Amino acid sequence: MIDIHFIVNPIAGSGHHSFSETFLQDYFEADMYNITIKSSGYKGHAIDLTKESIYQQADIIVACGGDGTINEVASTLVGTTIPLGVVPVGSGNGLASNLNIPRNIKKALYIIKNNQSTRIDVGCVNHRYFFSNTGFGFTANVIENYEVFQTRTLWCYVKASLKSFKEFSRKEDIVISIDDNIEMVNPFLIFVSNSNVMGYNVSLTPKASLKDGLLDVIIVPKISKLKMLLFGFCMLINKIGLLKEVRYYQTNELTLSKKQGAFFESQIDGEISKINDTTLSITIKKESLSVLISVN
Repeated sequence: MIDIHFIVNPIAGSGHHSFSETFLQDYFEADMYNITIKSSGYKGHAIDLTKESIYQQADIIVACGGDGTINEVASTLVGTTIPLGVVPVGSGNGLASNLNIPRNIKKALYIIKNNQSTRIDVGCVNHRYFFSNTGFGFTANVIENYEVFQTRTLWCYVKASLKSFKEFSRKEDIVISIDDNIEMVNPFLIFVSNSNVMGYNVSLTPKASLKDGLLDVIIVPKISKLKMLLFGFCMLINKIGLLKEVRYYQTNELTLSKKQGAFFESQIDGEISKINDTTLSITIKKESLSVLISVN
């Protein structure tokens, strides 16, 4: 018997999805699979549920939700041999897109049933893991405004971006160290990616790979409002290299530090996160997570 535990965020995306035992047994025969369903009720709950499933010796643990839910489940599985299954029912679904896991629930469940796994790299910000990306400056402001909306849609993301554009004013120098090169910038944004898709099929780092042992880093120093609009347009057409101010690096480690302020405001896999440190070490852990993928 194969024990599969489903960690479900019942309000992810539209919330119009069901992962009842009756529904899942249409895909997983009762004589071959033991199905356990657990619903998360608050931020961080999926971490505790996953720890419980590890203790219960689950063979596969499946995250059913958006990037936030997937981050909580995956973070708990880093360094274990238990594979992560993903059923993307969130809004952006960045990691699922990079893994070519379809939004169609039936097709995603068949990937879990096929039980073909690979190991991927994991990003780390001090003691926090990320699987798709982390960002500072404008990208964090967008997520902060995005989280205000009760529904998570592309249009809400656009509105959050426009609100952030109107509000944005950055007057904080950050010292960035990449491969022993040190510079101080007053950034419009710093974006560090492990995958090639942010969500909604938008990408700042199309060359990024989950299996190359490298982080893809985008740094944009403080720019004018007009250049900010141009950046937004270039981002939508996946051509940010058209903006000459954009700097692009690949590295396995970088450090961010600042003298003012008691914390870094960031977004980690599409969730706002305030990190109470004045220095951040951002690294890559090679092949630290087992994930179920399509064999096609």
